[in-house]
Amino acid sequence: MNPASFIVHSSFTITNLIMKKSMFFTLSLVFGLFLANVNAQDKNIVELAVGTESLSTLVTAVKAAGLVETLSSEGPFTVFAPTNDAFAALPEGVLADLLKPENKQALISVLTYHVIPAKVMSTDLSDGQSAATVQGESIRVDLSNGVKISGATVTAADIKASNGVVHVVNEVILPPSMQTTN
Repeated sequence: MNPASFIVHSSFTITNLIMKKSMFFTLSLVFGLFLANVNAQDKNIVELAVGTESLSTLVTAVKAAGLVETLSSEGPFTVFAPTNDAFAALPEGVLADLLKPENKQALISVLTYHVIPAKVMSTDLSDGQSAATVQGESIRVDLSNGVKISGATVTAADIKASNGVVHVVNEVILPPSMQTTN
């Protein structure tokens, strides 16, 4: 084999090897995401939250409010799930107060304001849209700068569950009736 032919043959072989490895990586990634999505869809909303470390405060609040059975039921539900950081950003003492048994109704109001009694995917949203929550008051959709729900930014969307969908948000959203004006 002449040297020029060897170089062409070698680069062709190396290119094939790189392409095969890239294809394998891509297929592995797609298959992994498919399996993760299938596994997520096998779990209800509460089970998804329990399995997500960044939603552990939400799980604690859902348990304290007695909403585990409701959010584990058939649904469908859309939950705008505040992260642990969202709960931590509440004014000092607010979360502790909400978790007290004597404040259970207020906690239920806050949590059910994060729930729509229907499955709403991100592609179903439109700018300026409002939707009634389980709590009774409506949330507002703002698509002018990303996706915001009543001021809270959606940081992860369309996490499918067996009984609906979860959209992770960066703030705890208070119902308008619970907001104070300064």
